[in-house]
Amino acid sequence: FFDMFLKLKDLTTSDNFKEYDPDCKGVISKKEFQKSMESQKQYTQSEIEFLLSCVEADENDMFNYEEFVERFHEPAKDIGFNVAVLLTNLSEHMPHDSRLSTFLDLAESVLSYFEPYLGRIEIMGGAKRIERVYFEITESSRTQWEKPQVKESKRQFIFNVVNEGGESEKMDLFVNFCEDTIFEKQL
Repeated sequence: FFDMFLKLKDLTTSDNFKEYDPDCKGVISKKEFQKSMESQKQYTQSEIEFLLSCVEADENDMFNYEEFVERFHEPAKDIGFNVAVLLTNLSEHMPHDSRLSTFLDLAESVLSYFEPYLGRIEIMGGAKRIERVYFEITESSRTQWEKPQVKESKRQFIFNVVNEGGESEKMDLFVNFCEDTIFEKQL
């Protein structure tokens, strides 16, 4: 269910879609919207019909697709991310549960959508047990993480950890790496 709303942003930013709104006014007809969804081949016929039923068009059958996407995409993204975190967490704690496998199969596309944005750290909790904390990685953070200077810092850090001394030196290297990465992301 989340899929069709999550794919809206990709649909409306595609080159194919821009043919229906060459002046970038943010307004198209329901018929053009339908044609665009059909030509993308990402939606089933029932999904197309459902999305069209959600559209609030004017008397000329025109609607603001940017508002439409904003109204449905962002809530679906928020809810979908939380579902992805929940299912990821459950799958790590109950890896062989057949009931959970059913949910994981149904949610495969949602999990795939959020996988690049799902960050995780492990911390020592109050009960002296390791706890996992999940968070969203923004697109801008992912872009910065892929910058050449950050990649070089990561490569140098791994090289230093593998080739250098004891635990205290490794902790120093890690702290330095984190400081360098934060600085480089700000550039």
